[in-house]
Amino acid sequence: MQRSQKHQRGFTLIELLIAITLMAVLAGMSWRGLDGMSRTRESTQTRINQMAVVQTVLAQWQADLDAMQAAPKVNEAGVLWDGRVLRITRRASSSQADGADAGLWVVGWTQRNGQWLRWQSPALTTNSQLQRAWGQAERWGQNPSTDDLAFETTLLPLDQWQLSYFRGNAWSNPLSSAGASEAGNAATANTSNTTTPDAIRLLLELPASSGLTGRLTLDWVRPNFSNTKT
Repeated sequence: MQRSQKHQRGFTLIELLIAITLMAVLAGMSWRGLDGMSRTRESTQTRINQMAVVQTVLAQWQADLDAMQAAPKVNEAGVLWDGRVLRITRRASSSQADGADAGLWVVGWTQRNGQWLRWQSPALTTNSQLQRAWGQAERWGQNPSTDDLAFETTLLPLDQWQLSYFRGNAWSNPLSSAGASEAGNAATANTSNTTTPDAIRLLLELPASSGLTGRLTLDWVRPNFSNTKT
């Protein structure tokens, strides 16, 4: 019997080089795709984090206004805007260890060097403490000292901010007479700093680094406000 011999033929050098080249091209394309996906994920996560910061800051803004409380002989309206810093007297949210009244905080909001900043005093329980902190918050907004900066928190990048008050059924500049131009009542102007606004409109100009580029408007309405005028 004659045994048939089977000859096995291997790959040639050229075929191996072609196969290696194809695998290298496919590996390169896969790497570029994975790298692009990774960069997109990082960019998306960064934007999500930036937006979370903006939302947290605005929630703090709302909380300060919701807890606003007038302080006789210090801040009868509960809030005061002097064109540079917004000062608020508000209820302290942290209770005393012995269960006593938590007192009040003096809070300030301002813009400095392209950043939106917030200032908060310790809990205050006497008029003298309130008066001292009220003046300190004003100084912090104008020319802060080292001690003033110790109570400061940097919030987020900010190009510009603007406030409007709703009084007398109309929006007006907080520094103008409260409703005097609309109602023609001079007596209203005398109470512009002693009556709490019915609403406060906040307008922010945000840079790209904040995560939300452009203009952002937020309206706060006094909880017990009821507009019955037409």
